[in-house]
Amino acid sequence: MGRARATELEFACDCGALAGHLSADAVRAGTRVGCHCPDCRAAELYFGQPDPAPGPVDIFQTSPDGFVIDRGAEHLALMRLSPKGLFRWYAKCCNTPLATTLDSPKKPFVGVNVRRLADPDALGRTRAYGFVPQPDGSRKHRNIAPAVYGLLTRMLAGRLSGRWRKTPFFDTSTGEPVVKPQVLDKERRAALYR
Repeated sequence: MGRARATELEFACDCGALAGHLSADAVRAGTRVGCHCPDCRAAELYFGQPDPAPGPVDIFQTSPDGFVIDRGAEHLALMRLSPKGLFRWYAKCCNTPLATTLDSPKKPFVGVNVRRLADPDALGRTRAYGFVPQPDGSRKHRNIAPAVYGLLTRMLAGRLSGRWRKTPFFDTSTGEPVVKPQVLDKERRAALYR
């Protein structure tokens, strides 16, 4: 199935108590990205997922208005690796990572954990890679332009259209997340960066 004919894609946590779908528009407009950053790896380890290293965490970047929770919204929980870290949303019923957002609904972005999707192949190939480790210990992005362009155009479109107000992650009248974030302390966080 080509992305030009995208249809909805279902997602669910490991136990199935929280489930939903990405809208066809979200699938069509999104960008598949592989992230090698230490934070994404640490989050996977925190949630008890298989260590992705040396590979990336597979993420589908799209707009939050296309991330629809059909059942089990009461299981939605939020973790931050640090007080200023990204919002990492998960299903508390089975500790399954679902998605990552920025800290405000006015920055409409969601990075969906591809392993939660029923048919990852429908997303097409990975278009960009972030924070790829280099032999000298540095990190570089590879073909990052599609991810940056997609991110900026989706955020701008979401703001101009008012779609940023349609999000399962925030109360847009207050700007606060729908659940209180758990922020890891330094000791617990340090254990994840090995």
